Amino acid sequence: MLRIVEQALTPEIYCAIRDKVGFQPYAPEDVAAALEKTLYTVVIMDGDEPVGIARIVGDGRIVFFIKDVVVDPAYQGRGIGRLLMDAIFRYIDTAACDNAYVGLMATPGTEGFYEQFGFIRRPAPGLGHGMVCFVHPGRSSHTAL
Repeated sequence: MLRIVEQALTPEIYCAIRDKVGFQPYAPEDVAAALEKTLYTVVIMDGDEPVGIARIVGDGRIVFFIKDVVVDPAYQGRGIGRLLMDAIFRYIDTAACDNAYVGLMATPGTEGFYEQFGFIRRPAPGLGHGMVCFVHPGRSSHTAL
């Protein structure tokens, strides 16, 4: 039976789920520091096994950024992503001011999933491109990858 568990994301769960999908690994101490600054987390459990995670970072009122919506590949296509996003928006609906900004960066091929929640692809009329860079402390430059 699937359960939604709020504010229970640990560095161990975070690293394990991301590893299952082949995402960039981070040191557990870096994950712990990041989770301390996270506004909200949600974990979907199947019994005692975490099968999906998501979190929100931001200022808690005007800007929310959805991060790390990740589902164990063995559970993909079963509605876990929808459960995660529904929980995310329940939280945002209680915290956000009118006209708050909610952003995310979609993994290639998942854009259609997020469009069902009202997200638009950028660029769009009146909006520029979404942009990202990756920081490598101690190096002289930042990179797109």
